[in-house]
Amino acid sequence: MSELKARITFVNGQVINILLRPDVAPISVKNFTELANGKFYDGLCFHRVIPEFMIQGGGMATDGKALAQKKAPREIYGEFKINGWNNTLSHKPGVVSMARTQVLNSATSQFFICVADCSFLDGQYAAFGECADEDSLATAIAVSRVPTHSVSYYDDVPISPVIIESIRVFEED
Repeated sequence: MSELKARITFVNGQVINILLRPDVAPISVKNFTELANGKFYDGLCFHRVIPEFMIQGGGMATDGKALAQKKAPREIYGEFKINGWNNTLSHKPGVVSMARTQVLNSATSQFFICVADCSFLDGQYAAFGECADEDSLATAIAVSRVPTHSVSYYDDVPISPVIIESIRVFEED
């Protein structure tokens, strides 16, 4: 049986491989897949990185001095317990989840990767994948530790931009 995977490739050559979980969050996986393979994420950055918590990206571009939001084409239904969905994927290190505002169905393109135990987020955010290997988790942890500063009203922004070259989703046997 084949698995659905994603590969985040950074401009510096680093890679994060993700095992997607359509069995847990099919709407989130479909949205992420369409955006990734439609090249939406190409050239965007991880704009929020917090050690011992998570790294967030998928909606902003930066030159290191300013952030520019890229508007996603849609909002999606939040696949988590407080929204009536039985999502059993816990926010442990390496888990990938949709970012959102306080509005339950406000997720668009932004996602985050947990770099520590974030199980306090269980039931509130739509987890939809996990790092596929230890090297990928190590890369996410390394990204979380880059030096940061504040840009406009955004905090925890990498001083040296962490730019996504591409994200592609594929099936692997």
